[in-house]
Amino acid sequence: MTTTTIAPTTTDVHRSAVTGEETRASELIAALSALPEGHPDRPGLRHQVIEAWLPLANHLAARYSGRGEPAGDLAQTAALGLIKAVDRFDASRGVDFAGFAIPTILGEIKRHFRDRTWNIRVPRRLQELRLRISEANSTLTQALNRAPTVADIAGHLDITEEEVLEGLEGARAYNAVSLSTPVGAADSTTELGDTLGAEDDEYELAELRASLGPALATLDEREQKILILRFHGNLTQSEIATRIGVSQMHVSRLLARALTKLRGQLAEV
Repeated sequence: MTTTTIAPTTTDVHRSAVTGEETRASELIAALSALPEGHPDRPGLRHQVIEAWLPLANHLAARYSGRGEPAGDLAQTAALGLIKAVDRFDASRGVDFAGFAIPTILGEIKRHFRDRTWNIRVPRRLQELRLRISEANSTLTQALNRAPTVADIAGHLDITEEEVLEGLEGARAYNAVSLSTPVGAADSTTELGDTLGAEDDEYELAELRASLGPALATLDEREQKILILRFHGNLTQSEIATRIGVSQMHVSRLLARALTKLRGQLAEV
């Protein structure tokens, strides 16, 4: 009888290689867990464990590609989650490492999206509320066959309508519009920043000028003259003293008294 030998296919070889890598990775994490803290072999073995399980982290990171974040950033975030899983894993709890590492890595990736992809920093409570509102909106749209109202969403999430509005307002911070964005007609050179108003200090100065006349009228003639010579004529106190025939010290006292009166009058306006 002739015996036929079937050569292994490429798929079989690949599957065998993958199984071998998984077995080695499991053996490494088991060996690391068996070593006591402070053992001199732990740092080197820990490094081997991280390298052995890195394909799992990269696979999980690839699930979130195409969502606006660079693949390299996602891979680094997943690797960080893997390192946390390796350092926190406790084999005595009876959970296999993959079952512990996967939620840890996914949690790190989701935290990355939650904390890093908002253009304007908002409290975590509003970030999480935005996600809940978004999920509720999708669910209610299918159930009601129409766009849900604020009251519908509030009832579905068991929160107040004010909280829903706060979450919707906070959601605007997820994406920002550049102030350099063109507005108006296609050939317009106007940018969004050009349409925004700014504080105009001239309004405050106009109010001050309007109030200054009546306030000056409350001063006596000599006090008014001293103020005019000092602030309009730009004379020194010594020059004013010579002009009105009093001492420089007396001019200083009169000037201080006049300014105090003015401040009092303007504060009442």
